[in-house]
Amino acid sequence: MEIRQLAVPDSYVLDLVPHDDDRGRFAEWYRADVLAAATGRTLPLAQANHSVSARGVLRGLHFALVPPGQAKYVYCPAGRVLDVVVDVRVGSPTFGASDAVLLGAGRPRAVFLAEGLGHAFLALEDRSSVTYLVSSGYSPGREFGVSPLDPELDLPWPAGVDVRLSDKDRAAPTLAQAREEGLLPTMEQCAARYAQLRAGA
Repeated sequence: MEIRQLAVPDSYVLDLVPHDDDRGRFAEWYRADVLAAATGRTLPLAQANHSVSARGVLRGLHFALVPPGQAKYVYCPAGRVLDVVVDVRVGSPTFGASDAVLLGAGRPRAVFLAEGLGHAFLALEDRSSVTYLVSSGYSPGREFGVSPLDPELDLPWPAGVDVRLSDKDRAAPTLAQAREEGLLPTMEQCAARYAQLRAGA
């Protein structure tokens, strides 16, 4: 398993090592020790989610208020998705920056993103499965979204895909509107939370 930081600080892509034989495939898709060694922190596991999406389904761009926020470890065991991370932390030097990773069964990879970052993915094939571990449970009053089609973000959604959004995601504000409304986490809040996690709190 190899890990490298993405263009958005505090987010990483992990290239997994599959073991194939005539029976099929085996892969370690999550290793707490590898993640901790690379990031200097742990992923407190509170909930595991799984979604199956038709081609063109776009889920996100979601984030949770900090503290506690919601870190995510994302894996696509079947199909293909374009996974996108956006820095929505007010005061971050890379505020508004994004990076994208292709996840899928053909080349097993995972993405880890820390608390305070925005996350979205677009299904590129029918029945694309995404499984993700999260550091805090679902809390409707603390979870928000930014429009994944915000023209200022200019996220790299591929042309020729008929995008389908939930009503909630379709109605989400732009990043600028979310900032004006005070919905976004701050870099100060996130840095304090990261320090707690690095200290093992």
